[in-house]
Amino acid sequence: MNEQVEFVVRAAAIGAGATAVMDLWGLFLKRALAIPSLDYAWVGRWIGHFPQGRFAHANIAQAPRIRGETPVGWVAHYAIGIVFAALLMGVWGLNWARHPTLLPALLVGISTVVAPFFIMQPAFGAGVAASKTPNPHTARLRGLMTHLSFGVGLHVAALLSALLFPV
Repeated sequence: MNEQVEFVVRAAAIGAGATAVMDLWGLFLKRALAIPSLDYAWVGRWIGHFPQGRFAHANIAQAPRIRGETPVGWVAHYAIGIVFAALLMGVWGLNWARHPTLLPALLVGISTVVAPFFIMQPAFGAGVAASKTPNPHTARLRGLMTHLSFGVGLHVAALLSALLFPV
């Protein structure tokens, strides 16, 4: 397999795997501690309003529903995870995916919290870094923990990828 194909395949596997780990973390929080996670239909709703030129909402939950918003949101969620994995590999190289180490995965995982804090939450009406929510500090901590779980997932998925597809 040439390096470009290997890069794409590993980015897809690592990104999807890391996103699944993050989702499992969210499911654990929901079931064990009754802490709700993001409704990915809102992501689909947000994206669904783009063609009309609407990129920000006062409250995404009250924005008009979009047909197919739930599957659109989930596909976007996993696609974003794949893009972040590709970014990790773009910075640390394909060799990182072949021989993964924890620190780069954690650094990228934590840094991905920038997207919800400064793009999605403001666009959903929650303010920068959840500043308009009832408990912004709690929301921020949950966001950091969720994205840390994504970082752990990047490492775990890369380890599995390296075992299943050795070079």
